[in-house]
Amino acid sequence: MGLVQNPRGSRTESTHEGLPVSSVQSGWVPKRRCSTNLMPLVVALVVIAEIAFLGRLDMAENAAMVSDFFYRSRAASGVDGADDLDFGLLVGRHDRKNSESESCQEWLEREDSVTYERDFNKEPVYVSGADQEWKSCAVGCKFGYDGDRKPDAAFGLPQPSGIASVLRSMESAQYYSENNLDMARRRGYKIIMTTSLSSDVPVGYFSWAEYDIMAPVQPKTEAALAAAFISNCGARNFRLQALEALEKENIKIDSYGGCHRNRDGRVDKVEALKRYKFSLAFENSNEEDYVTEKFFQSLVAGTVPVVVGAPNIQDFAPAPGSILHIKEIEDVESVAKTMRHLAENPEAFNQSLRWKYEGPSDSFKALVDMAAVHSSCRLCIHLATTIREKEEKSPGFKKRPCKCTRGSETVYHIYVRERGRFEMESIYLRSNSLTLEALKNAILLKFRSLNHEPVWKPERPKVLSRGSELKIHKIYPVGLTQRQALYSFRFNGDADFRSHLESNPCAKFEVIFV
Repeated sequence: MGLVQNPRGSRTESTHEGLPVSSVQSGWVPKRRCSTNLMPLVVALVVIAEIAFLGRLDMAENAAMVSDFFYRSRAASGVDGADDLDFGLLVGRHDRKNSESESCQEWLEREDSVTYERDFNKEPVYVSGADQEWKSCAVGCKFGYDGDRKPDAAFGLPQPSGIASVLRSMESAQYYSENNLDMARRRGYKIIMTTSLSSDVPVGYFSWAEYDIMAPVQPKTEAALAAAFISNCGARNFRLQALEALEKENIKIDSYGGCHRNRDGRVDKVEALKRYKFSLAFENSNEEDYVTEKFFQSLVAGTVPVVVGAPNIQDFAPAPGSILHIKEIEDVESVAKTMRHLAENPEAFNQSLRWKYEGPSDSFKALVDMAAVHSSCRLCIHLATTIREKEEKSPGFKKRPCKCTRGSETVYHIYVRERGRFEMESIYLRSNSLTLEALKNAILLKFRSLNHEPVWKPERPKVLSRGSELKIHKIYPVGLTQRQALYSFRFNGDADFRSHLESNPCAKFEVIFV
């Protein structure tokens, strides 16, 4: 029995006199009288014929067939990295002609696009509680009472399942223990709004709108070096002892408050402070980030604040050397010496107020700019962001590729928004320039192309406006606290940044412009 032609053109293996016979080109039937010496020649002819046949095929189509087979095989077998293949393998043979002219960026824009279940313009974030007023918010946001709707969040404890409980307070945790972040979490609060920059939505005493921080400096006409407005004589820190210790160091102080009063207190506080070189911005507790109007009124008045209070008060200084800090009672002697030196040397004193003429530091502007967006609006942004993050983690959410590889190059899809905004903007980074500097440049290019106006533009004094220029102060992953974002977070070089992108597909960042 010999080889027979399959009706469909395939090759069928049989045997010849009980011996295996190799498959050959269909249509060729070996003869019994064929000498075995001719077999090498026959095999060579078969190979030549097959090469000629393949040469007539369309090579592009042949390559597509091989590529599609390769991808399907890897995906079906669960081989790691199947999703990282050249995106051309993912679109299928029928779409190949269209995809050949489509860039990675265009493909990612389409494949990564999603429609979220909730449209916050049609169904705003709803917080049950007192009505709040603000000019505008970057996300649909509603406060008040609506019996027909289940709120997303509500103030106080307890709250029914599915409603986030919110703690909001501007008081010191030393007087109101529930304002301590750890204790508030243990009590069950999901969202914390306090003066702490480590809270979910900080509510500070500072803002450009409330305080005319860049008001001009007035002549210092009072004989006393400093003014004090202290009315709570039972504070739990050493502020009264510090006042008394300064007086013992021959620092003359005019006291307008209820404690150690020696001047009539029926005055406009800020107008009175403007006549002094120094003001005693003494808080009633020494607590991180607890910096009240005492400090900011001192800046408005053009005095040098002498601070008893937040241990990190230098984070709030408008410029280096612009404030004096009594950390402990033992510091009074050295602070008093510095006060006398500045008072006796006009050039040195003016140097302490140089920020009033040249503008405060970028770190100070970045801090105060946060308040350009009302804290209630920032609460809604926080809630809406959390709602979308939860949806993105759900099983039914569309799996996005987030990166596209062609040959040796990979394009990464990254999302960025300005702090105080809600919607994200897309930027794209290539693997051959995956650096922090490239990220910064890509963000600037994107937002400049949008003629973006920083969120603080309507709030800041005109003297601090930068026109249409954009300057980046910080870039950080969405979800960090403002303490982390402003003072502690940084990528440990380009390698750390690249690792973050690999670990967080479609990574989201916030940018602070100054």
